[in-house]
Amino acid sequence: MEGAAKRRRTTTVFATLFLILFFFMVLDLTQAFIPLTFQEAFWALLGRGTEINEIIVWRMNLPRVMMAICVGAGLGIAGAVMQALFRNPMASPYILGLSSGASVGAAIGLTFPLPFLPPMFAIPLLAFVTCMATLFLVYSISSVGGKVPTETLLLAGIAVGSLLSALVSLLTYMAGEQMAGIVYWTMGNLTNAKWENFFVVGPLIFAGSMIMVSSSRDLNAMMLGDAHAQDLGVEVKSVRLQLLVASALVTAAAVAFVGVIGFVGLVVPHILRIVMGPDNRALLPASIVGGAAFLLMCDYISRVIAPSIGILPIGIVTALIGAPYFIYLLRRRRSEVGWD
Repeated sequence: MEGAAKRRRTTTVFATLFLILFFFMVLDLTQAFIPLTFQEAFWALLGRGTEINEIIVWRMNLPRVMMAICVGAGLGIAGAVMQALFRNPMASPYILGLSSGASVGAAIGLTFPLPFLPPMFAIPLLAFVTCMATLFLVYSISSVGGKVPTETLLLAGIAVGSLLSALVSLLTYMAGEQMAGIVYWTMGNLTNAKWENFFVVGPLIFAGSMIMVSSSRDLNAMMLGDAHAQDLGVEVKSVRLQLLVASALVTAAAVAFVGVIGFVGLVVPHILRIVMGPDNRALLPASIVGGAAFLLMCDYISRVIAPSIGILPIGIVTALIGAPYFIYLLRRRRSEVGWD
């Protein structure tokens, strides 16, 4: 009976998430730069609309929708994996300083343009490289006698992230006319949502996500503790490294093209874990759909919340929604451990 109830709950959650995802897909396709009716957007998608409507849908709206889905899905599952690895509901894809690492690369690309690459390629490339380099730096610092304790990994991530944040501040100070570009990039935005960028980001996020989903059983065992996982035959060190690299790959791909978008990987997995339970076999796929739906919702809000200003950077919207929830989470944990 308990198993049947769990399956029904899981089915209900997935159905709800897909409905929310579809709802905001329709809104984002029709109520974007130039409003369209549902029928106009539908016929344009099929290539049977007017020329201007097809341009609006295929060149402007749809790439942005697909990029939001892709990035939201990646940040959602990366956050779920980090929360499970660190056994901490307040963990996020950026907990190891990855966002600061990517920001350094973007700031370098904006402050010191590469002569052999245009900025639209150089900035994402540098952000991706420095993000992945940050992971390996943190992992190397954390290695003690061939082992990588979770607590040491977390502390190393905080230290390296703080150092890199200071470096970003220095580069911003030195940037001169490019200062606004760095600040705008760190706010997170979908202005680079073009098909050519999506076809780079999509495969990277898909590959990383599949690696994480395929390791969900091992991740369940590791949540019981390293010793228990080893007793169950899990190669803890290799699985942890595999999950960290996959999570960093997804995070780096997302951040490289859209900037730092916070709270997606914190809020979505945490809420789903409360609703569905901690079983990563269901939680990780749900975080993919939930993250995509959440970012699509935030993208729609960013377009309509302040029409006199224009489209807000999507990172502002995710922070306005996610930060209050994070404060609630902190207060809840405070009462649980008896700080009052």
